[in-house]
Amino acid sequence: MKTFAVLALLAGAFATPLQLVERQTPDPNQIYIISSQTSGSGCPQGTVSTTLSTDRHVITFGFDSFQTYIGPGTAPADHSKNCQIHLDLHYPGGFQFSVMQATYHGYALMDAGVKGSFISTYFFSQNASATTTTRADISGPIDQVYTKIDNVQQASLVWSPCGTSGIVNANNRITLTSRNSSASGSLTDDDATVSFQQILLFQWRPCNR
Repeated sequence: MKTFAVLALLAGAFATPLQLVERQTPDPNQIYIISSQTSGSGCPQGTVSTTLSTDRHVITFGFDSFQTYIGPGTAPADHSKNCQIHLDLHYPGGFQFSVMQATYHGYALMDAGVKGSFISTYFFSQNASATTTTRADISGPIDQVYTKIDNVQQASLVWSPCGTSGIVNANNRITLTSRNSSASGSLTDDDATVSFQQILLFQWRPCNR
């Protein structure tokens, strides 16, 4: 099963309008993806397809292995998987950006007594100690598609370093636990959409030197 994560860098103008006037917003043509990588047990080498748009504003990841399972016959390694997305972004000197919102979809199939957790941590490689983490828990019995929406509060924003480029990371982990040894469950991350325009908003602020 293919899953897709779309990361679109379309315009800094979608930052919170009451907090930044337009003249403080960088030219969207100066914001683009330099390169990308993925790492983790949920997206090992050879299981991820990547497509980058010609304007380098949109990148699409297709995942084959971001799935967890629990129950008779499963191994501990099946119960938890993570996939970290690394984006090396170019942006104009004198501006900083911060992740504001992201949306994930997946499928949860769990017996009673099984619990699934989806944990996302956002940080910049230049300042890995400053992180923002969100968590969603799902309990069985359940058999349906789910949606996880991260709304990062103002007080929790993690700002990128001042400069012309920075690596932003989204580390996503899905896990399963069970109170019943005979119960079974599956939790997948089927897609993760990160977008300036629709799903993931970036808030901009000028650097103070």
